[in-house]
Amino acid sequence: MSEHGCVFWKIASGKEESEVVYKEEGMMAFHCIGGEAPAHVRVIPRDHVSSPEEIGRLPEGAAKHIFGAAQEVAEKVDVAGSGYALGINKGSDVGQEVFDLRAHVMGGRKMRMP
Repeated sequence: MSEHGCVFWKIASGKEESEVVYKEEGMMAFHCIGGEAPAHVRVIPRDHVSSPEEIGRLPEGAAKHIFGAAQEVAEKVDVAGSGYALGINKGSDVGQEVFDLRAHVMGGRKMRMP
């Protein structure tokens, strides 16, 4: 999917609305509709990257920035103290339907991880 057809790119560029939790230059986070946990937020770089293999296309420090933003998001949605899952998926075998790099911050209940 091209960046212009990607729903996350549309949110990041302001062409589509979403409940934004975190926003700063180069990075943003928004609530996942129909998420897997009471708190489920997607953290995305504003530059379109379709998979983890392409993270080198992002500005220097962007990968580190994703993790820092995730911690801030966890604090904002009140799951930092009790714990949260942070995941990055790649490929249809793990349920990915939109091929864009993003991190999922999930918490708010006891979760079982594989």
